[in-house]
Amino acid sequence: MENLENENNNEEKVVENTPTTEPVVEQTVETNEEVVEETAFDDFDWDKGPKGVLNYEDSVIEEYEALYENTLSSIKEFEIVAGKVVFITASDVVLDLNCKSDGLVSRTEFRDMPDLAVGDVVEVYVETQEDKRGQLVLSRRKAKLLSAWANIVSSFEEGKVVTGTVISKTKGGLIVDIDGLETFLPGSQIDIRPIIDYDAYVGKTMEFKVVKINESIKNAVVSHKALIESDLEEQRQAIISKLEKGQVLEGTVKNLTDFGAFLDLGGVDGLLYITDISWGRIKHPSDVLENGQKLNVVVLDFNDDKKRISLGLKQLQPHPWDVLAEDVQPGSIVKGKIVNIEDYGAFLEVTPGVEGLIHVSEVSWSSQPINSREFFKEGDEYEAKVVTIDRDDRKMSLSLRKLQEDPWTKIEEKYPKGSSHKGEVKNLTPYGVFIELEEGIGGMIHISDLSWTKRFAHPAEFTKVGATLDIIILEIDKDSRKLSLGHKQLEENPWDTFADVFPEGSSHEATILRRDDRGAIVLLPYGLEAFAPIRHIKKEDGSLAEVDEQLMFKVIEFNRDDKRILVSHSRFYTDAKRSAEQADKEAIKAEKQAAKKAVNEVNSSNEKSTFGDLSAFSELKEQLKNEEAGDNKDGE
Repeated sequence: MENLENENNNEEKVVENTPTTEPVVEQTVETNEEVVEETAFDDFDWDKGPKGVLNYEDSVIEEYEALYENTLSSIKEFEIVAGKVVFITASDVVLDLNCKSDGLVSRTEFRDMPDLAVGDVVEVYVETQEDKRGQLVLSRRKAKLLSAWANIVSSFEEGKVVTGTVISKTKGGLIVDIDGLETFLPGSQIDIRPIIDYDAYVGKTMEFKVVKINESIKNAVVSHKALIESDLEEQRQAIISKLEKGQVLEGTVKNLTDFGAFLDLGGVDGLLYITDISWGRIKHPSDVLENGQKLNVVVLDFNDDKKRISLGLKQLQPHPWDVLAEDVQPGSIVKGKIVNIEDYGAFLEVTPGVEGLIHVSEVSWSSQPINSREFFKEGDEYEAKVVTIDRDDRKMSLSLRKLQEDPWTKIEEKYPKGSSHKGEVKNLTPYGVFIELEEGIGGMIHISDLSWTKRFAHPAEFTKVGATLDIIILEIDKDSRKLSLGHKQLEENPWDTFADVFPEGSSHEATILRRDDRGAIVLLPYGLEAFAPIRHIKKEDGSLAEVDEQLMFKVIEFNRDDKRILVSHSRFYTDAKRSAEQADKEAIKAEKQAAKKAVNEVNSSNEKSTFGDLSAFSELKEQLKNEEAGDNKDGE
């Protein structure tokens, strides 16, 4: 066969080397018998024999051709056919397809058949009926792939199980070889439980179910989990059919989550919610359970449609309230730890499953509000006194403050009215300062009772939280548990003295402390504050006085009862100007009166006058007369 191929190759090379541009020259070959004339191939008559005469008639030739054609099989391109191995070389396998020519397939495509021998029948795929050398082009690999794909499609349509080998790991899953065709096994379809180590499955031969195919790209998705679920579904149906509420089963913890634990009940899963694990509060199922642990559980509920089974563990034990000691009564002292904190209080777990509420009002005797989330911490242990208990409703209220004596029982003895004390500033509000004298005892200083002389927009201008203040007890309301406190009352009321120092009409130098659209607060001597309306802080040049500016102010109103003083800068300088003008007028008038008096004295002392004297006197008299007329006119 190899010689045949070499000869054909040599012939092709000869033909290829023959120049196509040169004319074909007829050659004459001499023999002993006769001379045969050779011509070019295009001019050769193939129907003539050596003598130029046909050996067979047309009918015989047609008969022979028909017989020959009947011995050959008809094959088409792009189809799978069976071929018989007739020869095996080191590199190729020759197949007899009962055609005009044998087929040639590479030996590498038979690696899965190490025992291949002459006479074996194999399937191959016809890629082309004849190449440039007139040979069939075959492929066993494509035949295997097409056969494998056909088998996968059939398995998908009929729901059959296929067998494959995991050959490698890929992103999101595994690659499975099924009859030479690579398929994809998603990680979520490997098993019913989550799989982390994909490498452990490489090389394993497993059964699969085809769950998805793509004809256009000849791609398939398989699942091993579907087979497991199918088997489990039969077991699940068998188990569920025998389930009853209240039935006790043995299960194995297979997975722990934030909301509960999944248990394997022998082929079917059940959910044990975290609230059904223990009568007490737990933060996570892992606080009580662990994977692989076996335990008895009771069936609380199940659903045939959704295949859900709810389990309980605490229900196998009596409720803690039913076995709570009888000596736990109102007034008794219990001990426990904080298990839950809300805005309104905290829950103290006396025993697992038995809790009592410590309301924020029962934390301390203090009247100050308490933030339960800041006061309590989960896990902290406390002793508390039982206030109320309802075993039927399983409720209990507890108190921390009732473990101590109520300080208000002796409030009048310890803090009598008019007594002075020191207290700590606990809170500031726009209307006052809350002072704590001791644990559970406190009161408020109204903002108006902070100072005799200063007015504060907010108590924060006077003190701060945590500071210590001297106070005096003004009033005691024992029923409402309230104290009215004062600070300015520790000193005498200075307003009686201020009435003499700052009477209406008096002028004083003052400093502007702050200013707004209504007016300004000014600081008078002795630390007294007064108010000047906006129109009364205008200066002579028409501008408004600025903060920290020192000016003279005139008191225009003094109210001792309301402790209010009104002052004016504009009134000060206008009154001062009017006073200066009046003084000038009085001085001029005094000078005129003195001149008049002098004239009269001169007139009375001279008995005789000359004509010239009389003339001068007449002029002076006329001048005085005119001045008097002018004064009368000004007076009007």
